[in-house]
Amino acid sequence: MRKGSFFVISAPSGAGKTTLCNKLCAALPMIRHSVSYTTRPPRPDETNDVHYTFVEKDTFQAMIAEGVFVEWAEVHGNYYGTSRKRIEELANAGIDVILDIDVQGASQIKKNLLDCIFIFILPPSMEALRKRLVERMTDPEEAIGIRLKNAILEIREYKKYDYVIVNDIMEEAFKELVSIVAAARIRTTRIDQEWINKNFFEEEA
Repeated sequence: MRKGSFFVISAPSGAGKTTLCNKLCAALPMIRHSVSYTTRPPRPDETNDVHYTFVEKDTFQAMIAEGVFVEWAEVHGNYYGTSRKRIEELANAGIDVILDIDVQGASQIKKNLLDCIFIFILPPSMEALRKRLVERMTDPEEAIGIRLKNAILEIREYKKYDYVIVNDIMEEAFKELVSIVAAARIRTTRIDQEWINKNFFEEEA
């Protein structure tokens, strides 16, 4: 009956984006994370084509030249990119696609992919963000400082998004995210016109 939607979701590190997206995929049918391509080596707990599709740099650069990606970036010497064909195949099968992308990638997608829904996840405050980053105990103080500086730059981009969710209470933020997906699923642009014609106007033809 309908085509899938593209949900581009960005947030500063520590805002809770990954937790919210994982909850969304666990709670709703027919929604999946986009699996990005990367040139970095897989970590011990990562599976190819599940967490990422792992390729060599030469392969990735050839894919850039061929126009495979709707967005790509080089981060710390490794490439990351989103395949247009891969996400459009999911959408054409009626599956909603989550693109967990930073603000630079989101800007590329806005230029290269039509009809996306852009969602920005905010922490309740910078102090709350700092506390979350400290409590994760995954980064030294210097790295936390860099993440906070980057967060300021990223948060300045919030006006470019369609929706802003403040993740203060996780369950409330999750309900808001679900409501955005639910509304998108019944938009007129998502309905399969061939299905409409077949079920309601076939006799007229």
